[in-house]
Amino acid sequence: MRDPEKTIGGIIDKSTISIIGSVDQEGFPNTKAMLKPRKRVGIKEIYFSTNTSSIRVAQFKQNPKSCLYFFDRRFFRGVMLRGTMDVLTDIEIKKEIWQDGDEIYYPEGIIDTDYCVLRFTAIDGRYYSNFKSENFLIDQ
Repeated sequence: MRDPEKTIGGIIDKSTISIIGSVDQEGFPNTKAMLKPRKRVGIKEIYFSTNTSSIRVAQFKQNPKSCLYFFDRRFFRGVMLRGTMDVLTDIEIKKEIWQDGDEIYYPEGIIDTDYCVLRFTAIDGRYYSNFKSENFLIDQ
């Protein structure tokens, strides 16, 4: 892969579904489908909105190790990113990724205590395309 930032970024941007992984209290992996990210900074930081009361948020608070998976169904290629997930409740980041229509999920708006932001910080990844996989590091 010549340009991971461009290749992986393109897959992320075109994905309508994000798969996120967490670790439960017994050490087992858990995955969940979510909507596409609200924001990304390269392929290093990826942001989602979610409910503070969710099981996943509780798991990330206990163990921030996480992974994300994005795929391109048309060309049968995908990428897994490994890293950590932070739960953010700062009003500034909540404002930044808020979108019209979010009040359906968070009736009190950006101050809703059940609205938080997940920030995934990637450390490395694995890319699959054309019947082969390759690992890559993400610049720190």
